[in-house]
Amino acid sequence: MFGPEIAIGPGKADLLDAIAATGSISESARRLGMSYRRAWLLVDTMNRCFREPLVSSATGGSGGGGAHVTDFGNRVLRHFRAMEKRIDRAIEPDLAAFSELLADRPAR
Repeated sequence: MFGPEIAIGPGKADLLDAIAATGSISESARRLGMSYRRAWLLVDTMNRCFREPLVSSATGGSGGGGAHVTDFGNRVLRHFRAMEKRIDRAIEPDLAAFSELLADRPAR
């Protein structure tokens, strides 16, 4: 959290990964099943919350446009993914105990 904003979370990290892979906010949005507007708003929020932009973009048209994750954005993404891994390892025993509370199979 950064004030009232969610600076980054799993969905925003996935969007950054998709932008890095595609070079396009619109293609990333399609791959993730969201509207271009939603993806653009998520990028805008990330860019406003951090000290430097995470994504740089150029308007489309005859020149093509496109987007890329900045060096700073890659640094933020690496750090976020490392935190996720540490969290997953830390809660592993709790997840095993929690799974014992689940039904044997999903209800129909």
